[in-house]
Amino acid sequence: MFCNRRLKGCVEKLISHKEQLHVQNWVYLNKQWKSSVAGDDYQYLQRSKVPTFHFQPSLPRLPIPALEKTCERYLAAQQALLPESSFEKTKKIVTEFEKNEGKKLHEKLINKDKQNKHTSYITKPWFDMYLRDRIPLPINYNPSIAFVNNPEKHYNDQVLRASNMLISSLRFMKSLRAEILDPEVYHLNPKKSDTELFKTITRLLPSSVSWYGAYLFKAFPLDMSQYNSLFNASRIPEIGKDRLYQDVNTKHVLVMRNGHFYIFDVIDKNGNIVPPTDILACMKYIAADTTPPAQHPVGVLTTSNRDVWAKNRKKLEAIGNSDVLKAIDSSVFNISLDSVAINEDRDLLVHHILHADGHNRWFDKSFSLLFTQDGYAAVNFEHSWGDGVAVLRYFNDIFNDSSKNPRLHPDSQPSNIDPSKCVRRLDFKLDSEAENIIKEANAEYEKFYKSLNVDIMEFLTFGRNLCKKHKISPDSVMQLGFQLAYYKQNGSYAATYESCSTAAFKHGRTETIRPCTLATKAFCEAVTRRSKPSNAEMRELINNCSKVHGELTKEAAMGQGFDRHLFGLRLMAQEEGMKPQIFEDPAYATINHNVLSTSTLFSNAVYAGAFGPVVKDGYGVGYSIFDERLGAIVTTYPPNRNGADFGKCLRSAFEDIHGVLEGSKS
Repeated sequence: MFCNRRLKGCVEKLISHKEQLHVQNWVYLNKQWKSSVAGDDYQYLQRSKVPTFHFQPSLPRLPIPALEKTCERYLAAQQALLPESSFEKTKKIVTEFEKNEGKKLHEKLINKDKQNKHTSYITKPWFDMYLRDRIPLPINYNPSIAFVNNPEKHYNDQVLRASNMLISSLRFMKSLRAEILDPEVYHLNPKKSDTELFKTITRLLPSSVSWYGAYLFKAFPLDMSQYNSLFNASRIPEIGKDRLYQDVNTKHVLVMRNGHFYIFDVIDKNGNIVPPTDILACMKYIAADTTPPAQHPVGVLTTSNRDVWAKNRKKLEAIGNSDVLKAIDSSVFNISLDSVAINEDRDLLVHHILHADGHNRWFDKSFSLLFTQDGYAAVNFEHSWGDGVAVLRYFNDIFNDSSKNPRLHPDSQPSNIDPSKCVRRLDFKLDSEAENIIKEANAEYEKFYKSLNVDIMEFLTFGRNLCKKHKISPDSVMQLGFQLAYYKQNGSYAATYESCSTAAFKHGRTETIRPCTLATKAFCEAVTRRSKPSNAEMRELINNCSKVHGELTKEAAMGQGFDRHLFGLRLMAQEEGMKPQIFEDPAYATINHNVLSTSTLFSNAVYAGAFGPVVKDGYGVGYSIFDERLGAIVTTYPPNRNGADFGKCLRSAFEDIHGVLEGSKS
């Protein structure tokens, strides 16, 4: 993978002769770089020497796995779920598929991929999957991530924190658009590769080969094609299939409070971020507005079925609201100033950031920054345009900047501008029919979000450090815990989904890790057996779980899972009017009915992260692995599932795993 000898020789020559390069040349290059960036330090979050999208042209393309490997991996996942008689039937179907229809469809998929070398084979169908689905966005699709609070408590004032995070977001946006935001790179050994030498060498290489230069350092640039969709973007509802909209020329931010909409310019006519105290003045003005809460909060319409919302949006436009909707859609992003106080109630926080009552939300925006009355902050984002890698990078950068380099302080005073001339409230024109539509949407959404239950589990006995001590994967331990908990609760196994990013490839999205394996089954059945094996044997079972999970994770990250490939083949079959038996097999529907949907986004800036179950009888499990503890936020729809009981079983599962690990010392 992936570089030719000439390039390698070129890079090695650059490295070996670096010291021979005249110092003045480096000074000149540095001056040229600085002179190309307009504005002072306030305008930009970062000033990367390597252009943000420098590696993008040379990123490797997402591979299409070999058909026989996909069939082999699919059967391995099915074997862990199906009784023997059903598995033998599925095995015959898959074998037949591999020899006949699958072979033809695979060839067609490869040919189609060759005709679209600018992207990946999964990109368009994955966008279409999101945009065609008609179910509401909140809970079903929009995840939410809460920031840890600023350690300096006075900075957690709602308006102050919102203003500082707004400024940091604009600095991030400007750095991104000026291509001086640090490229996203995964360093296998940061001490050796995350260096000035790495930046110098890769910057000097042409973009067409720069990825290969990074590879020689054992560093892997990640796809950043989603990043531009963070700002000035929105999802527009339309009948049958939504569309993504963006207008990068607008300069205003959207602020919601009490169900009302406000906008003000945060970028001036010269393209600069307006002064911090001007932003503070406008935010304080909005927060002090004494207008009563909206009697008919239009934002709740974004919680509806997408076809229903598309129809109702057309109604809003027809009665004179096109300009208001355009101002919302084109805003840099949305800020929600909420009247709810959390008071350290994490359960309330999760409900609030994941769905709230919809009055003070516009779920169609690419993302919204949410701020509670007592200063908790979170991101809620629309999922069709991008995945966790892009959002988490933004999340981390603005948290660090607003916490370590705040432009406004508790004693900062707003400027002497007249905010009433800068801030404009967007007022919708509503007739009686529109008012009734909003009332109906509100009632429907209230019924929906009140059906969701949230249970939070923290396990304080061990975490990442103990796993590393025993040389096992922390993620495999977490996933083993979910399998054992489900088995303890139900006496059976269920389709399990773990999200894995394929951002190592051009326009990569995600692949599925299937954590329910024969290895995890062996452990679950051994640990619940009356006559348990010896501790040494149990430890070996955990080792095998870790090994198998590690292999599945590596395969998924390298685009070698089976889910996306089969997804592509199924769509190709539909295009060709074919109906292969593999996709009619009940086992295929079962493995895609993901009862356990799991995902993690680890960061020291994350306080909590949550999403809804993907099926009505399922669990949505957002989990965290810390050095000395484990945590999970479990969402369910009672009475279909009991999240509190699952949490108890999960705690018991981790106690069992801990007992085996620590018992193995004797």
